[in-house]
Amino acid sequence: MENRTEIGSRKIVLIGMMGSGKSSAGRRLARSLDSSFVDLDQSIERRAGRSIRDIFASDGEQTFRDLEEEELRLVLLEPGPLVVAAGGGVVVREANRKSLLAVDQVIWLQASLDVLVKRVEARALRHEGHRPLVDGDPRTRLSALMAEREALYEEVATAVVVVDDQSLDEVVTALTALVSPEGDL
Repeated sequence: MENRTEIGSRKIVLIGMMGSGKSSAGRRLARSLDSSFVDLDQSIERRAGRSIRDIFASDGEQTFRDLEEEELRLVLLEPGPLVVAAGGGVVVREANRKSLLAVDQVIWLQASLDVLVKRVEARALRHEGHRPLVDGDPRTRLSALMAEREALYEEVATAVVVVDDQSLDEVVTALTALVSPEGDL
């Protein structure tokens, strides 16, 4: 993993599995850096005028991935400082990985399977979010998705923050240290 540009750049993308905390940490990181924040999944929903669950149900995963690829491209063209929380599967498309390889800092929020299952199940119980890829048996699906995606996350990441046993404050502190001038990318 390497620093692609000088530390002063402020295009930061958080990647990782669903449930790793990208949106929560990204929102707080953006505030601390006085940057804009984009949750890529929410941006897709706004542009499409419907939920990701609805897109998956009516048009399938490939249509969602097409929308995701286009939205990532558009978001990364936005001027100024920006923190992006990407969807967990953003790395499955080669075009997205190429886009991410051109980003200043891509930070992988890495979580264990147990942590991801706990968080995804808690969200489902609260009827929050859109997790169509883990309907049914979250542990089995998350395990399979992790196996498919980990090498892809590693391919594009400039840094990794392990979120297991970390509070949101601790994760944001680690992210801030990575992207600050004193950070050691």
